[in-house]
Amino acid sequence: MIRPGIHRATIHRATIMVAACLLAAAPAFAQASGDYDPRALFAPLVLPQPANAFRGGSGKPGPLFWQNRADYDLRATIDTANKRLLGDAAITYANNSPDALDALWLQLDQDMYRADSRAQRARPRRGEPHATQGFEIASVEVERDGRRAPATWLVDDTRMRVDLPAPLAGHGKTLKLHIRYAYDIPGPWGGRTAVTPSRNGDIYEVAQWYPRMAVYDDLRGWDTQPYLGSEFYLEYGTFDYAVTVPRDYIVAGSGALANPAEVLTATQQQRLAKAAQSDRTVYVVTPEEAGAAASRPARPGTQTWRFHMEHTRDVAFAASPAFVWDAARINLPGGRHAMAMSVYAAEGVGPDRWDRSTEYMKAAVEHFSQWYPYPWPAAINLGGHGAGMEYPGIVFDGFDDQGKPLFWVSAHEIGHTWFPMIVGSNERRHAFMDEGFNTFIDVYFSDAFNGGEFAPKRDGEYAPKGGNPVDEILPLLADKDAPTLMALADATAEKYRHPVAYFKSALGLVLLREQILGPARFDPAFKGYIATWAYRHPSPSDFFRYMESAAGEDLSWWWRGWYFENWQLDLGVRDAAYVDGDAAKGLKVVLESRQKLVMPATLRIDFADGTREDRRVPVEAWMQSGTPSLTLPIAKPVARLTIDPDAKLPDADRGNNAFAVR
Repeated sequence: MIRPGIHRATIHRATIMVAACLLAAAPAFAQASGDYDPRALFAPLVLPQPANAFRGGSGKPGPLFWQNRADYDLRATIDTANKRLLGDAAITYANNSPDALDALWLQLDQDMYRADSRAQRARPRRGEPHATQGFEIASVEVERDGRRAPATWLVDDTRMRVDLPAPLAGHGKTLKLHIRYAYDIPGPWGGRTAVTPSRNGDIYEVAQWYPRMAVYDDLRGWDTQPYLGSEFYLEYGTFDYAVTVPRDYIVAGSGALANPAEVLTATQQQRLAKAAQSDRTVYVVTPEEAGAAASRPARPGTQTWRFHMEHTRDVAFAASPAFVWDAARINLPGGRHAMAMSVYAAEGVGPDRWDRSTEYMKAAVEHFSQWYPYPWPAAINLGGHGAGMEYPGIVFDGFDDQGKPLFWVSAHEIGHTWFPMIVGSNERRHAFMDEGFNTFIDVYFSDAFNGGEFAPKRDGEYAPKGGNPVDEILPLLADKDAPTLMALADATAEKYRHPVAYFKSALGLVLLREQILGPARFDPAFKGYIATWAYRHPSPSDFFRYMESAAGEDLSWWWRGWYFENWQLDLGVRDAAYVDGDAAKGLKVVLESRQKLVMPATLRIDFADGTREDRRVPVEAWMQSGTPSLTLPIAKPVARLTIDPDAKLPDADRGNNAFAVR
């Protein structure tokens, strides 16, 4: 999800850096005048989750890895007169764990809107006294071997425990839950699920709309954090769902529309088929047709739209009589195709507005598919309330968005396909693994799209006018109250949410790619991480281990300083002198670190004759000293030395980065 404040972490890889520096003798564990302590930075790092038979030391699932599964058959009817959803859920739950389960836990996210919810007390919505009664559960039944029996259940805030008549054995045993329910759909104040008025009718944005299975995993057993506003952690499976609405409504939803002949006119079916073969946007419902009776099949009463989606953890949909609808083909690796689509209110029409939404979606999915191919038949952008929220195959944005903000929010939200829709990290605990990883891939797409039309992507909260993008992180690193990337998502104050979970996390990956590992090692490792954990649940420890193993680098110091701590960096050149006073014998250079974090860096040598060389100072130079000495094998006089000359690193004070050699 994205909120106001767009993020930028573009750090271009340093220029050619080759010859290694020769390390001269330095006092063991000598410290600079600042806070740097090599014993702290380079100490062995114990990750939160130990390697074991379930999750191995290489960051891959181990030989005993398991993951439970939930398949859904859902039915929903939208009562537009009362703005209610009436639902019926059949959930087939597979217990692949080694444990017998005597109860099942489900998430009831609509209960967040109750006046007495923990979310209301923890994070009151300012100036919004609105509330609903949340999920109204009519019945819960457990089905085994074709026989259904009523079950007892307990609702506590946004969680429901269903007690089983007999334990569900592990190792693949299944049962089916049947739940009948209803709830009042919030108005525009609902945000992620809402009813929003538009010129041609209401827009229903329907998400978190059915009881969803909580995750039972090898890390914690049942993970039942209440829904306070941070996002989701869900099991994967196959979804079939049906949405019944008045005949004049159009429904756009996650997955593939399974009955187009029943809900679309012949003309709309032809246009959709044309769009499936077109790299340019094709209208399915034109702005002039939006809201017109002739744009819908001539059947009285209601219509039921049916959808199917595989390998997903969730589904969402939008319904309205007001939709303009357009689409185009997405070209994927291996000759595969999908569809980019946009549905939006007529208020969003315009050449710099939603007319370009499908163009943005198509380009984003094609670009992001270099990391892992887009897996679903459609990628839909909804122009409605403007929640700026992502769900598998569909994202909720605002019909008032336009220009650069529309491009950025569209790309960011559909980018969440990869994190956390494909790589199913736990958003309620580790926001940096979805928001930050997604912002990271955003950065490169913004640079690539249409020759950089909307580049660079910047962080709106710290962006200095015309300044160096990397400097945006410096106030956060200097803030002693700032949380770390490992802080619990719900425990992170709003003022730090974007700077930490989005920007710092994204910048950490950019620095890892461009300054520490290099693209040749980072890119295969990162792609491998995505492919390995696709439709699975990695922990931060799994990510750290995978990147180290696949890239061939011990990165404990980086995880500690950037992720587990909020340490600053301040490298400098303290002194330089010719060996024995003779430039032909080399130059002895003394570097310094005045803060707790160090990084590999470029040392630029400007010679007196106007020529220049760049040498790479590896992170190992700092392993035993805060003032390491390097002897540079030069043969002619030097005018100036500069560490990090192109300002690629988040250096807190560049005043000590250069040194004039006499």
